[in-house]
Amino acid sequence: MTSLPYPSQPLISPRQTLPTMYDLPSENPKEPGLPDEFHFFQPLLLLLTFAPANSNPELVFSACDLNLYYDLNHPGWYKRPDWFGVVGVPRLYQSKDLRLSYVIWQEQVSPFVVVELLSPGTEDEDHGQTVSAPGKPPTKWQVYEQILRVPYYVIFSRYTNELQGFHLVGDHYKPAVLNQDRLLMPELGLSLGLWHGSFRDIPRLWLRWMTLEGNLIPLASEELAQAQ
Repeated sequence: MTSLPYPSQPLISPRQTLPTMYDLPSENPKEPGLPDEFHFFQPLLLLLTFAPANSNPELVFSACDLNLYYDLNHPGWYKRPDWFGVVGVPRLYQSKDLRLSYVIWQEQVSPFVVVELLSPGTEDEDHGQTVSAPGKPPTKWQVYEQILRVPYYVIFSRYTNELQGFHLVGDHYKPAVLNQDRLLMPELGLSLGLWHGSFRDIPRLWLRWMTLEGNLIPLASEELAQAQ
């Protein structure tokens, strides 16, 4: 569980003074939708197979294409990861409601892992090769590495089928060494690797959650088929 560090505690908690997910926009009509079908199916597969081995399932949350609000001083700034997973928060917001967005000062727990799927328009920013102008929102890399301090950042290209993992070491991301083409996350009891199979009747190479030993985390449909 990665808790958000605060340099100093105000007299009144930001949870009480800053906007909640009910107050903040969950979509921006000026932004385009998902760039292609892959950006729908691949995050869905990650969501359906994200099952940390050593965590209570009721305290695990993951989301696809959901606004992630991260800055106490600029509450309207957000990023929208293709997929992210959090350990240590209730599956439902305040244990009762589906989330409209993930608001860090309300949740007080940062994502443990973020996955971005490369597309031509975002490739440079996803790789940390862009800089933000003064007074403008920071880049994805800056937010994940320096503000939220997400322990694992993953980039996957559907065009080259290349998986790149980065692990937060100290204050900076370092390229992670893959083990048999899998990124190991021992804190979760999981690994993230490439699987050639059919998901939603689409055969291709997919990014998928596995055990540390490399066994697939089964989908509900796969468990049912095995039981029969």
